[in-house]
Amino acid sequence: MLAVEVGKASHVGRIRRANEDALFVGSRLFVVADGMGGHAAGAIASRTALEVLAGLDRAPVTCDALRSQVVEANRAVVAYGRTHPEGLGLGTTLAGIALIAEDEEEHWAVFHVGDSRVYEVRDSVVRQLTVDHSEVQELISAGLLTLEEAREHPSRHIVTRAIGEWPTPALDLLVVPAVVGQRWLITSDGLTSEVTDDLISAALIGGNSATETAVELVRAALAAGGRDNITVVVVDVLTSMATAEATQSSTLRRSQSEVSS
Repeated sequence: MLAVEVGKASHVGRIRRANEDALFVGSRLFVVADGMGGHAAGAIASRTALEVLAGLDRAPVTCDALRSQVVEANRAVVAYGRTHPEGLGLGTTLAGIALIAEDEEEHWAVFHVGDSRVYEVRDSVVRQLTVDHSEVQELISAGLLTLEEAREHPSRHIVTRAIGEWPTPALDLLVVPAVVGQRWLITSDGLTSEVTDDLISAALIGGNSATETAVELVRAALAAGGRDNITVVVVDVLTSMATAEATQSSTLRRSQSEVSS
């Protein structure tokens, strides 16, 4: 297994009264969920989904196991909505990375449902590896809307796929080699709807630690308006397990920040 360092930060934002985002940081699984639904149902949906997915962190992960666990997470969210009328219509996005073994080499499975995103940084090049499942993304892809226009479009928060639908929505999954020196950003749209990709890239390659970068990104979203909950997880791939054991470093170093306004 790779050794990683993780920074995470979350904020309710300047407009919302409750934080319906949730995150999970394990040893091989890292996920952000952005809940939706009235009467605090969004927070229940995001937490419920992550509680189910957390089971993947206790055993070797395969792509098939990941897909199956997402189906179980969806079933749990749907079941809550059916038995709690106040939670009718609840749902959540998911975005994350899971360490898998493929062809005897370590890879990351990058997965998502909805408009939470995953970015990879390798050799100082930042790439967005997920494509939003959203109405504005469909308009962008059709050439009817620019990225700048999408930030202020009235449909910018409408997703076309979410956990909490039946049948389970399709999970987008991409397998990427695990490389020492890699950096990952997993984030809810509270960041990406406020901060441009250029500013996100500058923060990611700015040389700060994972925690410092997570805090910097959340503060940037707050400074830009903070109209939504903001949650950020930054994962730095430090070294291989063999090297980590030789240097007596820990397999996982993690830290958390609740960013103050």
